Amino acid sequence: MTSPHCHALYTVAQVRMLDRRAIEDLGIPGYELMRRAAAAAFAGLRRCWPQAQRIAVYCGPGNNGGDGFLLALLAREAGLAVEALTLADASGEGDAVRARDACRQGGVPVRRWDETSALPEADVHVDALSGTGLDRPPQPLAAALIERINASGAPVLALDVPSGLNADTGQCPGVAVRAALTVTFIAAKRGLHTGQAAACTGRIELATLGLPESLWQASPPDAHLLESACLPPRPRNVHKGHNGHVLAIGGDHGTAGAIRLCGEAALRGGAGLVSVATQPEHLMALNAARPELMAHAVGGPQALEPLLGRASVLAVGPGLGQGAWGHALWLTALDSRQPLVLDADGLNLLAAEPRRFDTARQVVLTPHPGEAARLLGCLVAEVERDRFAASRALAQRFGAVTALKGAGSLIAHPDGRLDVCPWGNPGMASGGMGDLLTGLVAALLAQGCSAWDAARVGVGLHARAGDDAARGGERGLIASDLLPPLRRLLNGLDA
Repeated sequence: MTSPHCHALYTVAQVRMLDRRAIEDLGIPGYELMRRAAAAAFAGLRRCWPQAQRIAVYCGPGNNGGDGFLLALLAREAGLAVEALTLADASGEGDAVRARDACRQGGVPVRRWDETSALPEADVHVDALSGTGLDRPPQPLAAALIERINASGAPVLALDVPSGLNADTGQCPGVAVRAALTVTFIAAKRGLHTGQAAACTGRIELATLGLPESLWQASPPDAHLLESACLPPRPRNVHKGHNGHVLAIGGDHGTAGAIRLCGEAALRGGAGLVSVATQPEHLMALNAARPELMAHAVGGPQALEPLLGRASVLAVGPGLGQGAWGHALWLTALDSRQPLVLDADGLNLLAAEPRRFDTARQVVLTPHPGEAARLLGCLVAEVERDRFAASRALAQRFGAVTALKGAGSLIAHPDGRLDVCPWGNPGMASGGMGDLLTGLVAALLAQGCSAWDAARVGVGLHARAGDDAARGGERGLIASDLLPPLRRLLNGLDA
């Protein structure tokens, strides 16, 4: 996506408003917008599959289908073998009917598809079945067609939104098209960038259809995509005290690895000093594996208090447990005033004993969907049904910046701001990744970032480091693989 608007994410209702404004206020006919959308999508098809000679276009009865009909006409005019298939005939006198008639008059075969029909032989299938209009499972006939398209083995170009994907939430209530390329029109839809969308959209291109800048000026987006970021170079006269002191609290019996990963990520994230408060049995292993970590045996709150006094930021939760030891340290940390990152059992304890943080305190919560559901008192399915609503609800309920992890991680501020992470990969679904993120965000807080910036930069760097580490393959990727590229990316170097 190369448009100046490619990082601005809109709801479906907002995009429909932009569409209406283009027609009613700017005087651009709807059919002209349809023609521009078809041209942009066909250009994307030719760029992505320049050798394609046979095109099958699947057109629904609405305007998304009209885009498809006009794309089929462009393909025919370019000398490609093309066929358009429908599930039901559009009726009336709207732009979609006009597009279908133009398609037929241009010599494109248009036929009805049913479950007894085979799909045409095609180098590329084009999905123009439903666009942004679907927020429920596809009807049985449409679902059967989508399943056939997905099973065909040929790549798919989706127009605006892969059919079956909710463009607001990123969820698929039923079967959905799995596209290799999605060309989306006018504005980027927020649901294309989180949740189940990652399995449906393929590469995303935004086509703003040549509309003037004035269209967007009065329409602030609902959210933004993160942009790559790093920290500025340090002054030459800096010393370790200038870069903050992270205290990582956790590592109950048998979980030394979690707190070590958290502490090491804080070191690699640039904190000047990192202490670890953990069970006595872990000291030898921590000192041997990473002597730069200042590991302390902490049996309870009294032993923790002097460490809190020296720390500037707390990272609480990795390996903490929910027993008496972890609960006592958790309470002591929350009652202090230092900036705070809560993860893992730090969040599970918060779900059991909720509290709202003072907004003057810099606090970041980093839940996965299961932890988010416990914090909100709902089912995981409800969180995943609308990750945007869940993220904002968490931030507002607890008065803290919240990073809801998963495909397309969301960072929400209590004031309603929300950013979406466009990086990351399935290889990162392995143990320890969250511990790493906790330490990194804490290190950024220690270096002077606000909670909002620490969460945004931390989530982005973590995901980009994961993508770099996955160049050797996603299967078998482990959390510590992210540390070398993380350091390079943090310093603005090519990973």
